[in-house]
Amino acid sequence: MKKIEAIIRPFKLDDVHNSLLEAGFAGLTVTEVRGYGRQKGHKEIYRGAEYNIEFVPKIKIELVCEADKAEKAISIIINASKTGAVGDGKIFVSSVEEVIRIRTEESGKSAL
Repeated sequence: MKKIEAIIRPFKLDDVHNSLLEAGFAGLTVTEVRGYGRQKGHKEIYRGAEYNIEFVPKIKIELVCEADKAEKAISIIINASKTGAVGDGKIFVSSVEEVIRIRTEESGKSAL
């Protein structure tokens, strides 16, 4: 099993979510996060005063899927969230040793 964590632009969440649902990926965790990478924030002007936004608001999507479906999920996330501009985000993929559904104590693929 693989855990896929994607940091994306907030306005792309609906596109990514709908694309993943259509492809059959049911479980998803979404968190509002802030941070920076190469973008290093940006400047904004509010009521004539200029100020720096060091931590840019982003959305973090987490999902766990079977290893053979990970490439499909990654491709969906890229296609639905890519704008071609700096700040589109990143995807992190890691291995998951075990999954256990608390309610039924099922484990492995049946717990997904």
